[in-house]
Amino acid sequence: MTTTPAPLTSAPPGTAPVPVYRRVADLAAAHIAPWQEGYLKDRSPAVAALARLRRGAGREAGETPDLWSLIDTEPLHAHTVGSRPLSEQQLTYAENALHATLTLWAFHQQSRGTPMHRGHTRERPAGLGAAVRRLMPSDGVDEAVRKRLVRAGTAPDLVTLTQRLRDLVTLLRRDDIPLDYALLAGQLYVWQWPDGPASVRRRWGRSFHEQRRPRPATDENTNPDTDKDAP
Repeated sequence: MTTTPAPLTSAPPGTAPVPVYRRVADLAAAHIAPWQEGYLKDRSPAVAALARLRRGAGREAGETPDLWSLIDTEPLHAHTVGSRPLSEQQLTYAENALHATLTLWAFHQQSRGTPMHRGHTRERPAGLGAAVRRLMPSDGVDEAVRKRLVRAGTAPDLVTLTQRLRDLVTLLRRDDIPLDYALLAGQLYVWQWPDGPASVRRRWGRSFHEQRRPRPATDENTNPDTDKDAP
């Protein structure tokens, strides 16, 4: 007997759907924004928060009790008129995506003096594929780096995927290349569903091939104005 997976939206039939991946993305951005600002200003609470997040890297959500009070998932349990509560599976996938994303960002931001989370825009792409493409020489492709992206896309589970993404983030961190971690959080949520890995891989591939402009001299935070790279 085939069962139908829970939908990726949180609205009942007959109402405008609210994508759960968007709720996950927004919650990731809401967590990162004050931490990033505080870290760049060397505020002790933010520095301590990043250190705690890094200790949870490579582990499943819930395995690090120290993060239970740090990553606030309460907004995922809230619902308004016209929406239904998230299912247990939706909540689990959302929590997994948040944990993976925030710990990756904390590693990326460590010891960096500029923001490593930057919103994706059409003019300045910051999706994973586009960020990896910026590691390449302007006149060609670094095949070893490209294979790392492909290998990440074929990970058998989320923990393995997070570990492979960490390898890519190491390279991005080395070159001070930012990433839209809100966008990544939404994609990691989608990735956990049936057919999700294929969908996310397509997004990463398109992002990689569309980003062909040379690296700008500097990077500044901007607000995302498009969902072009979203799941």
